[in-house]
Amino acid sequence: MATQLKNLSDFSHTVVPSAANFRFGIVVAEWNAAVTRALLDGAYQSLVKHGAKEENIITYPVAGSFELISGADLLLKNKDLDAVICLGCVIQGETRHFDFICNAVANGISNVSIKYTKPVIFGVLTTDNQQQALDRAGGKHGNKGDEAAITAIKMAEMAETLSR
Repeated sequence: MATQLKNLSDFSHTVVPSAANFRFGIVVAEWNAAVTRALLDGAYQSLVKHGAKEENIITYPVAGSFELISGADLLLKNKDLDAVICLGCVIQGETRHFDFICNAVANGISNVSIKYTKPVIFGVLTTDNQQQALDRAGGKHGNKGDEAAITAIKMAEMAETLSR
């Protein structure tokens, strides 16, 4: 597996623009809360580290990863935001429910992004077990929340640059 030997949240190889002029929404699933709280902390801290003002970061909890779709849609419909970060965690169980949820969430988040022509970032872990999720929520493989925040900053910057 490619992730076994590296921290996925190492951004030393790239330039991250300032987030100072952008407004961000974060929608975070409450299901698998130990994991999603860590993802939220990583995303929030990364935004602030790169210049986002705390008052320009709006956070809303939703029940589960499936609800990230309507949460992102509601945020973009009702708030003036430059990007929305969707954070969740779906862990493989004994049924095919995992496959349906992961597929629906990925497609739904993409559709919200297209609908509003705004970056909507997929920060959803889709893991085989709890340990894999924890390893990617601040553990040995970094924090997917950090990655989602950096992606949101870069995409907001791109959108602003292209709209000039």
